Amino acid sequence: MTDVCSTSREPARTDLGKVSARSIPFAVYAFGAGIFAMTTSEFMVAGLMPELAAAFGVSTARIGYLISIYSGGMVVGGPVLTMLLLRIERRRALLLMTTAFVLGQVMAASASSYSAMAVGRFVTGASSAAFFAVSIAAAADMAGAEARGRAASVVLAGLMLSTVLGVPIVTILGQDLDWRTSFWIVAALVALCAGVVAATTPLLPHTEGIDLKGELRALANGRLWAAYATSGLIIAATFAAFSYFSPIFIDVSGFDAALVPYLFGIYGMATVLGNIVVGRFADRHAIPILLTGLSVLTATLVLLALLAHLQVAAVILTVVLGLVGVTMNPAMVVRVMHAANPRPLVNAVHGAVISLGVLVGSWSGGLAIGVGLGYLAPVWIGAALGLIGLLSLAPAKARRF
Repeated sequence: MTDVCSTSREPARTDLGKVSARSIPFAVYAFGAGIFAMTTSEFMVAGLMPELAAAFGVSTARIGYLISIYSGGMVVGGPVLTMLLLRIERRRALLLMTTAFVLGQVMAASASSYSAMAVGRFVTGASSAAFFAVSIAAAADMAGAEARGRAASVVLAGLMLSTVLGVPIVTILGQDLDWRTSFWIVAALVALCAGVVAATTPLLPHTEGIDLKGELRALANGRLWAAYATSGLIIAATFAAFSYFSPIFIDVSGFDAALVPYLFGIYGMATVLGNIVVGRFADRHAIPILLTGLSVLTATLVLLALLAHLQVAAVILTVVLGLVGVTMNPAMVVRVMHAANPRPLVNAVHGAVISLGVLVGSWSGGLAIGVGLGYLAPVWIGAALGLIGLLSLAPAKARRF
C-alpha cells in the first residue's frame, strides 16, 4: 500500500534523459515488479491461514495478526528507514531495501516458531515500506508532473497483480506442497526483482538538498493529514474483510478449500481492472473517485455481511470489493500530492498511514473473531470504517486540493 515524489529543490540530472510528461519509463515497471513480489508476501498469509495455524499450533485469529505485524513493520520501519535513506542515491536505496526484504523473508520461511515468523514478518514489512516510498517518489519524478497518477498506478499495479497472480499461486503451492515452499519462492522472486531494478533503473538524483527539518515542516499541513486519514480508513475498511476471506469463503459461504485460491484470483482480477480505470482518471478526478469508491465500498461490505452465506452473492460482492477499496490508491496518491509539496518523508508517512490501515483492519477483525463474534464480524467492522472514511470527506476543506 503510498505516495508522491521528491522535492522540487533537487537538481535535474542528465542521467534521467529527457522524459516526456506523458511517458512512463521502463524502470517504473521494474518498481511495480518489486511491489508485486513484496505485496505477495504481505497478503499470502490470508491464503495460507489453515496451513500456518496447523504448523504453529495457534488459532486463525493469531495467524491473522501476522498480517498486522507485517503492517506494523511498515508503519514503524517505513518512515524511519526512509529518513535514513534520504541522502542515499535512490537506485542504491532500492537495492538495499530489496536485500533487507530477502533476509526477512528467509527468516520467515525457515521459522520454527510463531515468534520467529513474527520477527521475519516485521523485517519484511519495514523494508517493503521503504522500498515502496522510494519507488513511488522515483517513479513520480521520472514520469513528470502530468503523469504522476499514471506512474503511481503502474507501480501500484504490482499490488493489484499480487492478488490476482501472486496470492493464488502461493496458496496453491502451500496447499499442495508446503507453506515454506511458498515463502522461499517469494524470497527468490524478490531477489530476482532486485536484479531487474539494478539493470533497468537509471542513476537517480541525490538528495543532498533535502534537510530533515524541511521534511518535517512539510508534514505541518492540516489538509495533508485529512488526506492521510481518508487513505487509512479506505485501507482499514478493505483489509478488515480481505484478511479473513479464506475462513469466510470456507466456513460461511461453504466453498471447498481447493477453490479459495481461484476466488482470490477473481478478486485480484477485479483489482487490476479497477486500478487501470482509477489510474487513468486519478490526475483530474481524485475527489469524485474517492467519494464514489467509498460509498460503493461501504454498501458492498454491508451486503457481504448479510449475504455471504449465498455463494453466488459472495462471488459477485467479492468482485465489487476488488473494483473499489485498494484500487483507489492512485486517487489517494494524487490527493496527497495536491495537499502538500511532495517530499520523500511525506511519501513515507502516507505509506505508514496506509499500512496502519492494514494493521487496524486485520487486527480488529482478528480481535472480533477471537472473542467469538464469528467470521462475519470483520466485514461489519470494515463497513463501519468505510462509513467513517466517507464522513471524512464531508467537510468542504477535505474535498479541496
